[in-house]
Amino acid sequence: MQPDFSRPVLAIDTSTSVLSLALFAHGRLFACHEEAGSRQSALVLPQIGRLFGEAGVTAADLSCIVYAQGPGAFTGLRIGLGVAQGLAAPFGLPLVGVPCLDAAACLVRGRGVLAAADARMGEVFYAWFDTENRRRLSPYQVGRAADIVPPEGVSFTHGIGNAFALADPPPFAGSPAMPMAADYLRLAQTGAYAATDAADASLLYVRDKIALTAAEQAARKAAGGA
Repeated sequence: MQPDFSRPVLAIDTSTSVLSLALFAHGRLFACHEEAGSRQSALVLPQIGRLFGEAGVTAADLSCIVYAQGPGAFTGLRIGLGVAQGLAAPFGLPLVGVPCLDAAACLVRGRGVLAAADARMGEVFYAWFDTENRRRLSPYQVGRAADIVPPEGVSFTHGIGNAFALADPPPFAGSPAMPMAADYLRLAQTGAYAATDAADASLLYVRDKIALTAAEQAARKAAGGA
């Protein structure tokens, strides 16, 4: 069953170094969006508390919690999901996971949208979308930016995501803009993403390997890679 989005909803995005929160309550949007770096775990709960105070609600008043599902920064994603589960479990609140590339793609309208985000290790996370018709046109993938090509029959129209700010960006024109928690909240409100029990909520991992070994880093440097 989908949550009642007429009631208060909290959205949490910790998929990058930016801490982004959005609380929709009483017909208003209360938001936090700040560079947090490695301080996300220390800042996220106090900032959620501040938003609750501004809106005059508590976790018990929420209908659900929306969270950034990935792919993205491994540690940040785990922090966001852990906080969402911790807030939801005592009140039996459902969670709604929204993939990060979907949230990025929704920032632009087009039938050949490439959403691409920095995946570290010289790679990017990416997927193709038709945002005019709310369709994903490819699987979520990870690889070298230079190797990205449109799916068969798809013509590039827009590029979006922080991969376009990299020294070696995808071979397409694009904006480095990234979504905020409010964008995740708006996507969840469309009903396109399923709600789950807090205990069953999961992250979207496009790759299992999250770091290079020392030997792999040395080999990459010897080859002139980042």
